[in-house]
Amino acid sequence: MAPAHTLIGFGEAASTFAAAGGWATPVRAFDIDLERGKAIRAAGLEAARDAGEAVRGSSLVLSLVTADQAVCAAESAAPHLAPGAIWCDMNSLAPSTKQRVAHAVEAAGARYVDAAILAPVQPAALAVPILLAGPAAMEAQVHLKRIGFANIRVVGDQIGMASTIKLCRSIAVKGIEAICAEMAITATKAGVLDQVLASLDASEKALSWAERVDYNLDRMLVHGRRRAAEMHEAGKMARDLGIAPLVTYGTAQWQQGLGELGLEPPPALAAKLSAIIQSREFKGEL
Repeated sequence: MAPAHTLIGFGEAASTFAAAGGWATPVRAFDIDLERGKAIRAAGLEAARDAGEAVRGSSLVLSLVTADQAVCAAESAAPHLAPGAIWCDMNSLAPSTKQRVAHAVEAAGARYVDAAILAPVQPAALAVPILLAGPAAMEAQVHLKRIGFANIRVVGDQIGMASTIKLCRSIAVKGIEAICAEMAITATKAGVLDQVLASLDASEKALSWAERVDYNLDRMLVHGRRRAAEMHEAGKMARDLGIAPLVTYGTAQWQQGLGELGLEPPPALAAKLSAIIQSREFKGEL
């Protein structure tokens, strides 16, 4: 039986959705990392040998790859998409990149939907907020709700609108993370971290700065490389709008630098900062 749904990419997001989804119909998945085939089969899905086999006959495809692979994944799969199939692009890409992917999908007779995931998929899973945009967004919303996605909003019929909202938000969210990392590491090496955090707490009490920095470093150490790719797409969006993305690219450097350390985050802020500073890969320059 041909699959009704396909997952392209089987990293954190896809595996989380697969585990939580109400997949009443056959599901097939593919990841370029062939080692993930074991995880796909363990999740009860059919592991495809390539992107073309994965999408053949499928009515809904969720693309959940890294930002740098999104165009390649679509171009590889497009010739094998069923007429009228929906390609739901959930990757963090600049609007112009999404439009490029849409061209490849639509040229093959399928339909493209710009989707933006606005929060970490764990622990939210299918309750994670998602924005949809594009001519087929309303139909994609119906499909996704049938699977079990519970927090979806259609923001318009223009491809790129959902990703624009996501990446503008990302400039702030990831930028704050990067600023926290730069501040905390600098203050630690200067021996004044506690005083700086206390000073910041004095002006804002909703969440202590120690807790905030600790959380931000967790995110960067675990997901920094993926988040850096997203920030490069945000920078591309800014350039497309005639804006020099100086802070955005600086944020990408911090995210990439900490992500590439390959550290398992220790459970406390002081331990995290010590592990980062003592890491042979951390040069303080990124």
